Amino acid sequence: MRTNESSENYLEVILVLSKTRPVVRSVDVAEELGFKKSSVSVAMKNLRERNHITVTKEGFIYLTEEGRKIAEMIYERHELLTQWLMELGVSKETAEDDACRIEHVISKESFEALKKHIN
Repeated sequence: MRTNESSENYLEVILVLSKTRPVVRSVDVAEELGFKKSSVSVAMKNLRERNHITVTKEGFIYLTEEGRKIAEMIYERHELLTQWLMELGVSKETAEDDACRIEHVISKESFEALKKHIN
């Protein structure tokens, strides 16, 4: 289930958008990330090839089971790390930015220990 940071970010955004929209399209992902539609199209092709998403003929994007697992793991890390940093006195904006970087590199062992400590 190893992926790169870029793929993880795309999967996380698809997950977050799917919580507030009936369907997610490439244009929604591009708008959310501030990327060109062409860049997002290439990323969606790569995610499809890795079986992390499916795309309907109408252009609706859905996470596969494997894609959802990755997205939920990254989203959980993001949420917990952001909250923890804010509780330490870090501003919300900085906490969000730092959590976004940390969530991709922290080991499962370290994250679980941190989660246990926080909870």
